[in-house]
Amino acid sequence: MKIAIAREAIEVGERRVALIPALVKRLAQPDWYFLLEANAGEGSFIPDADYVDAGAAVVADKAELWSNTDVLLKVAPPSRDEVNLLPEGSTLISFLNPLGDPELIKLLADRQITAFSMELIPRTSRAQSMDALSSQAGIAGYKAVLLGAAALPKFFPMLTTAAGTIRPAKVFVMGAGVAGLQAIATARRLGAIVEAFDIRPAVKEEVQSLGAKFVEIDLGEDTVAAGGYAKEVSAAAQQKTQAVLTEHIANSDVVITTAQVPGKRAPILVTAAMVEGMAPGSVIVDLAANQGGNCEVTDPGKDINYHGVTVIGPTNLPSSMPVHASQLYAKNIATLLQYLVKDNAINLDFEDDIIRDTCITHAGEIRSDRVKTALGISSEVQV
Repeated sequence: MKIAIAREAIEVGERRVALIPALVKRLAQPDWYFLLEANAGEGSFIPDADYVDAGAAVVADKAELWSNTDVLLKVAPPSRDEVNLLPEGSTLISFLNPLGDPELIKLLADRQITAFSMELIPRTSRAQSMDALSSQAGIAGYKAVLLGAAALPKFFPMLTTAAGTIRPAKVFVMGAGVAGLQAIATARRLGAIVEAFDIRPAVKEEVQSLGAKFVEIDLGEDTVAAGGYAKEVSAAAQQKTQAVLTEHIANSDVVITTAQVPGKRAPILVTAAMVEGMAPGSVIVDLAANQGGNCEVTDPGKDINYHGVTVIGPTNLPSSMPVHASQLYAKNIATLLQYLVKDNAINLDFEDDIIRDTCITHAGEIRSDRVKTALGISSEVQV
């Protein structure tokens, strides 16, 4: 079985790599042949020679590698041209943005590719070591605080000096998933006073265990979706949330927003009026920028100044820390690969929840009902 490690397209700004040499060496077994697209590890500071030492062969020609593989491992979703290079019946394991780009999923099905979407790994204890969304979200939460601290014209910790006492910065984290909890922990380590809000009341204890104050709002409706993710709430609930949070945002030096809804625009948590109510020099780091942003004035991929407030809209923070991001993602990929391969072939036991949930196309069929709905395809009709 030939397993290829793709080089990420430079133009999309992706610096991670799907598999690192240490895991190539660990996965090595009879009849597993690892192929590396030349310079695939360059963005993560891993030379081709390290892969060769681990047992992989380097292929300089992209088309040759992509068209002669059984399993292709990737980080960012492939382009249309790249999909057309894959041989029919091959397997692709990557982030695929299935709800954001259903047309890509249709193309994969049309090409008879068996595709596994890393976004769809179920949030269960059994699949925890494969959960790439969580491993990468933790990196984003950590880096978001560093961006906020670097942009804030103040210290984070309290300082007592001969010239006087400096009060600690106030950080408000909106959303207490993996990214939010890591942001809370990092801000606390830097000495800030931290408050946090999440529409899921069950995360209160986790927030408090990290030393932050939990802001409670009774929305009067169910706020938890399948898998423990936050659920999109009604317009009335959003208005109630904004009314309560306005004061907390105005009193914060740094606001970090993390709320996202798969396949939909991120909910607006911070309106333009709220931003205008913040003190000049304050900072907002919007981790939902790639889905339109939790802040009404966020410009995805840019840092802007809005009424004296710096609004940062990063779109791929894990890629800004490619060494450790690649290590974690590679571990997720390696664990899934070992789980999938039985007797030197991809196991497609669709009674298994990990395989059933993650495999999004197979044998010309789109397996996700949500993607079919987005494309206007009946759930009973194969592509």
